[in-house]
Amino acid sequence: MEVSKTLAFSAIFDMDGTLIDNTPFHFKAWQQLFKKRGLPELSRETYLTGISGVPIINTLKKYFGQDIDEAELKALINEKQRLYRDFFRPVLPLNGLETFLNDLKRTGVKIALATSSNMDDIDFIFDAIPIRQYFDALITGSMVSQPKPSPQIFLKAAEQLGTRPERCVVFEDSLSGLAAGNNAGMKVVGITTAHPAQTITKLANLVINDYADITPQKLAALFD
Repeated sequence: MEVSKTLAFSAIFDMDGTLIDNTPFHFKAWQQLFKKRGLPELSRETYLTGISGVPIINTLKKYFGQDIDEAELKALINEKQRLYRDFFRPVLPLNGLETFLNDLKRTGVKIALATSSNMDDIDFIFDAIPIRQYFDALITGSMVSQPKPSPQIFLKAAEQLGTRPERCVVFEDSLSGLAAGNNAGMKVVGITTAHPAQTITKLANLVINDYADITPQKLAALFD
């Protein structure tokens, strides 16, 4: 059996819209929540540029009031998550994801998840898709003080992997996440689940539709 060459970089993945194409379902859930709570209709553009990739608490305080009390905040979080999970069925990975993660592992690449979502959301995905074993570190939005486009969450992931930021590659779909990867001084791979390639290419070293044609060797070439 051929022994794979060890590659000297680490990979950091966002979750929503990056491991799974759930962006339309999050958008639909937010639309429903806005409607049920009497807010103006939420446009797709507003969602993609101002909500996608942002921690849920930040979004709720922005649109429902900074002085919202803890009980109401928790109720809104639970309602939004229930709507999302009702809409998002079945839970499927992006094309080629599992093979790609396995290939990264075989070549010695360390892998982290860095998502603005919480552990309940991670468990919801990982319980449906058997990929938990590929990740060496899990970083959630609650573990940092600044949301994307701050590089904080990606820098924390690099620290936990024991890898210098300049030897990391970030996989992202949201504009705030792509900017965060650049702000961290990392290589960035943009995924076209939320935005067209012509938009993402301005913020990414490489643009992909899914993981079918990407290989660890193609990633390693970004560092040459």
